[in-house]
Amino acid sequence: MGATLETVVFYFLAIFIIATSIMTVTTQRIVRSATYLLFCLFGTAGIYFLLDYTFLGSVQIMVYAGGIVVLYVFSILLTSGEGDRAEKAKRSKFFAALLTTIVGAAIVLFIVLKHKFLQTGELISKEVDMHTIGNMLLSSDKYGYILPFEAVSVLLLACIIGGILIARKR
Repeated sequence: MGATLETVVFYFLAIFIIATSIMTVTTQRIVRSATYLLFCLFGTAGIYFLLDYTFLGSVQIMVYAGGIVVLYVFSILLTSGEGDRAEKAKRSKFFAALLTTIVGAAIVLFIVLKHKFLQTGELISKEVDMHTIGNMLLSSDKYGYILPFEAVSVLLLACIIGGILIARKR
């Protein structure tokens, strides 16, 4: 079984995503955590591009890596003091988190090993035109996406207003 370039790139991206995810949750500095999250989201976009999901990869970069992480950094810098560090976790919380991680990994491993994956034939990449994508994004019928986008925009607006109000109280 020879390793193709796609396989090598996939494993590289997977290791990159895992490493940046671990650094995101283990770092003491909150701005560094947001930066590692940005790299993790870029790695996820790389997986989308590897699978020929160019639209999802572009949305991942523009919306999540570009918008959400900028909003996180804006909120962090607006609400935190200079050099804020996360407090050290107590031993009991550390061991509880470690136990939860081990149990979660065991459950995932059990599910993956017990699941009978079906072999698929050669998948044909189907290109969808922009007119269809635009109609789906802006439609309000059963399979439309206008309601989730509106809910997310209201949530982001509330976060920005909340951040400004917290910053004004100081």
